[in-house]
Amino acid sequence: MAGPQTAEQMRKMALKKLTKVTKLPATNCTAPPPPPQPLPIPDFSSTLTPTTQTQLNHLTHIVKSHLKPCFTPQDLVSFLKSHIHHHPKLSHLDFHLFRYAASLDTFRHDHYTFEWMVRSLATSHRLDSLNLLIQFSASNPCPCSDGIFSCPKTEPIFRFALNAYCRVGRFDDALFAFDAMKRLIDGKPNVALYNMMIHGFVKFRQYDKALEFYEWMARDRVKPDVITFNTLISGYCRNLQFGLALEMFKEMKSKGCVPNVVSFNTLIKGFFREGKIEEGIAMAHEMIELGCELSSVTCEILVDGLCRGRRVMEACNLLISFSRKGVLPNDFDYFELIEKLCEERNVGRAMEVVDELWRKGNAPSSIACTILVEGLRCIGRIDEANKFVEKMLKEGIVPDSVTFNCLLGDMCDKGKAVEANKLRLLAASKGLDPDGMTYRILISGYSKEGRKEGEVLVEEMLDRGLIPGIATYNKLMHGFCKRKT
Repeated sequence: MAGPQTAEQMRKMALKKLTKVTKLPATNCTAPPPPPQPLPIPDFSSTLTPTTQTQLNHLTHIVKSHLKPCFTPQDLVSFLKSHIHHHPKLSHLDFHLFRYAASLDTFRHDHYTFEWMVRSLATSHRLDSLNLLIQFSASNPCPCSDGIFSCPKTEPIFRFALNAYCRVGRFDDALFAFDAMKRLIDGKPNVALYNMMIHGFVKFRQYDKALEFYEWMARDRVKPDVITFNTLISGYCRNLQFGLALEMFKEMKSKGCVPNVVSFNTLIKGFFREGKIEEGIAMAHEMIELGCELSSVTCEILVDGLCRGRRVMEACNLLISFSRKGVLPNDFDYFELIEKLCEERNVGRAMEVVDELWRKGNAPSSIACTILVEGLRCIGRIDEANKFVEKMLKEGIVPDSVTFNCLLGDMCDKGKAVEANKLRLLAASKGLDPDGMTYRILISGYSKEGRKEGEVLVEEMLDRGLIPGIATYNKLMHGFCKRKT
C-alpha cells in the first residue's frame, strides 16, 4: 500500500489534470482525469502527543465498553452520536475512530458513516482531514455502488463537502471533490452543485473562474437555472462590468430561463449605480409586464435611487402609480420617501402621498407616521398632526411616547388642553400607557387655562404611583388653588 506522501503526490497530480481539463477546448473536456489512488489508512496508534495519546486510550476504553466487536456502520454512527459527538475531550477524535474502523477486515464504511463524518469534519472546519476523507470515499465507494447503480446518497454527501470548501475559498480541494463525485454518481450532477461552485468563485471575486466553470457546465450538458444566471449577473455588477451583466441577462432569456425578482433587482440597482435612472425605471415596468411581482426590495432600490438623484417628486409619482395598479407590495415601508419630503419641508406632499397610499391599502409604518407627525409639528400644523394621530390610533398604529407627549405639549400651548386629554384617552384605549410626563403636560395645560378638570388628573396620577412625594403633589395642586383665589 502506498505511503501518505505518495497519496498526497497523486492528489496534486489529479488536481493539476483537473485544472487543465477546465481550460481545454470543448472537444477535449470530456476526457476524465485518472481516478485518485486509494488512501492509506494509518495505524490507530501512530505517533501522537502525550495528551492526544491519553485521549485515544480513553477512546479505546469506551469503544471496547460500548461497541460490540463485529459492529456495523449503523452501530458506529449510533456510537459516535451518543458517546463521542458531545464529549468535550473526545469529539475531535471521531476521524481517528473512522480510520480505525476502515482498517478492520470485518468492517466496510457505507453512506451512513460517510455522511456523518463529512458533516462532522465540515462543521468543525477540519478541512485537511476532510480532504483525506474525500480521497478515501472516492476510492472506497459505498457498498450500495456494488450493483448496477451508484449510491443515491453520494451526491448529497459530496455537496456538504463542496459547500465547506467554497465557503472558505479552497477551490483546488473543491474541484478535486467535484471531479471525484462526478465519477461516482450516475448521470450528470445536479445544477445546484454547479451553482455552489460558481457562487464560491463569485464570492471570492474570481469571476474568470466562475465564467469558466459556467462554460464547463454547458459542456457537461447541464442546463443552468435562474440561480446560475443571477449569481453571474451579480458577479458582473459587483465587478463594475454592467455591460457584461446585461449580456448575461439577454443570454438568460435566450436560453428560456425566466428571470425572477432577484434578477430584476440586481439589474435595476446596477442601472442606478451607472446613473441610468430612466433605464432602471423601464426595467421595473418590464418586470411588471412580465408578471413578476415587485418586492419591497425593488421599491427600496427605486425610491433610494430617485431620492439620491434629487428626483423625489418622481419617486412619489412612481409609488402612487404602482399603488393604483395594485402592484405595490403591502410590506413596503416608504418612510425614506416621507423623511426626504419632510427634510425639504414639503410636508403637504408627504401628507398627500401617505393619504393616497393608505387609501389604496398600503398603510404607513409607525416610523413613517412618526416622521410625518414631527414634520407637521415643525411647521406649526398642530391641528393636522392631531387629526393624523387620531387616524393612526383608530387604525391600530400607536405612536411612541416621546412624539405623543411633544404633540400634547404643542396642543396645550395653543390652549387645547381638553382636546389633548381626549387624545390621551384614545391612545390609552389603544395600548399607549401614559407616563408622568404625559400627565404633567396635561395638568400644566389645564392650569394655564384655569380649568379645574386638571385636579382629576392629579388624583389619577397619584393613584397610579406617578407622584414621588407630598411636595410634588402640593406643587401640582398649587396652580389650581391660585386660580380659585
